This record gives sequence, structure tokens and C-alpha cells, in this order.
Amino acid sequence: MREAKKFFWDGVRAEIPLLIGVFPFGMIYGALALNAGLSAFASQMMSSIVFAGSSQFVTAQLVQDAAPGFVIILTIAVVNLRHMLYSASLAPYLKNLSLKWKFLLSYLLTDEAYAPSIIKYEKEGVNPFSHWFLLGAGFSLWFTWQVSTALGIFLGTEMPEDIPLEFALPLTFIAMVVPILKKRPMIAAAVSAGITALLAYHLPFKLGLILAALVGIIIGTVLEGRKPLWGTE
Repeated sequence: MREAKKFFWDGVRAEIPLLIGVFPFGMIYGALALNAGLSAFASQMMSSIVFAGSSQFVTAQLVQDAAPGFVIILTIAVVNLRHMLYSASLAPYLKNLSLKWKFLLSYLLTDEAYAPSIIKYEKEGVNPFSHWFLLGAGFSLWFTWQVSTALGIFLGTEMPEDIPLEFALPLTFIAMVVPILKKRPMIAAAVSAGITALLAYHLPFKLGLILAALVGIIIGTVLEGRKPLWGTE
């Protein structure tokens, strides 16, 4: 267990720089969910059960815009498609775990937990306790997300509007994405999705997010399949 604890706390420490950006993002979600008409209980339970910041944000905004239910479901499904890619990427390192561990780690798998974990696994490989690193990263993010959401719900509209908290999320994602953009297909996917999101920003019901995600996934998948032509860099 000493080795397991070491990997767990290594995961927590690796996650700390990202938590700085996650905390204000959780506060914004808590306040936004209330303003969208969700109850305090429903807002907090969404963070505890769904545990998907981007999807929660989009859901709150779509509820506020009175979007049709199928649009909300479709948007959430597309936004979360990236988790299938995360799972496929981590699968070779976690394939020998029990079903119980796989269920737990799949629940805790987020953008912020994936980034430091895949970097560590690709660099050092795996050993019988390396999954505790992902557990530490994922749990520290989950705990921070619950606390920040609760604080945002508690403060509600009391938070000053001139505090630029909305920049916390983009900066956090930039910090996560840049270190792992090493191959050309990955870079192309990120750039194409970003450009599409900007061009489709004014589409109703945040449909630009769906389009940007699909474009990035398609570009990355196509170019990854042509890896011999692109090379490995």
C-alpha cells in the first residue's frame, strides 16, 4: 500500500496546477445553473453524478435558452464523445485492472485527469500500482469540483460580474492540451476544431460546439489513419 499511496499523491500533485483553473470554473457553473432556473439541489447533483464540466455548462445555458430536449441530449452526447478517445488512449495501460477499478476510473476520467495521466504512462509505462496515479488525479478534481460548485451555488448572484472568471477555463484547457500536441494529426484536429468553433460561434443553441467537435474528431481520425504519409511527428 505504500507504493499505491505514493502513486495516488503523485497524481494529486500533478493535478494541482490544473485545479487552479477548475475552481473558478466550478463557481461559475454553480451560479449559472441557479440563474438558468435549476434548483440548488439539482445543480449540485449534476456536479456529483454527471461530473462533466463542459456538458454541465452547456446544459445550464441550453435550459436557460429553453432549448428542445433532443438538442440538449445531442449536444451533451457530442461534447462528451472525446471521452471515448480518452478511454481508448488509456485502455492499453489499464486493460489488466478489475471491472470494479475500470468503472471507478471511467467515472473519474476527465480532461484534466487524462492529461497528466497519459503523459506519465507514456513516459514511464505501467506497473501494478500506476492506476493509483489516475485515481489521485481524478479524485482531487472531483473533490475540487464539488466544493467549487457548492461555493458558486452559495454565493449565487453575489459574485461581482466584473471578475473575469470566464477566462479560467480556456487557460486551463490550453495548459492541458499544449503538452500533448506532439503529433501532426493531433495538432490538425485541435486547430480545425478551434477554427470551426470561432466561425460557428453564432449558431443557435451552441450548435457550433457540436460542429467543432465533429470536425476535430473527423480531421484527427482521418489523418491518424494516414500516419505513414504524415510521419510520426
